[in-house]
Amino acid sequence: MLVGAPLGNVADASPRLRDTLTTADIVAAEDTRRLTRLARDLGIHIAGRIVSYFEGNEERRTPDLVDALREGASVALITDGGMPSVSDPGYRLVRAALDAGVPVTAAPAPAP
Repeated sequence: MLVGAPLGNVADASPRLRDTLTTADIVAAEDTRRLTRLARDLGIHIAGRIVSYFEGNEERRTPDLVDALREGASVALITDGGMPSVSDPGYRLVRAALDAGVPVTAAPAPAP
């Protein structure tokens, strides 16, 4: 699932973002430090495995994430702010998942 991170104001985080981050088997984050801070600010605990997923490692990490999706894992992809795969890391994962026949869903991005 692609999840939109709040841009600036953590109060803009949707309930679906909170739910997705707490229930995903894997959370692929552009910056794991920012994700950790976001989770703390939201008062949530991310129980799934957190992996870094940014422009420099997208190509290397994509096959493993697609394999996890094929095996039935829920994977949340979050960037530093806004919706992944538009202008942020994520395009390769979305493309590879679609090519593999794995459905891709998106939680609405918060209002700017």
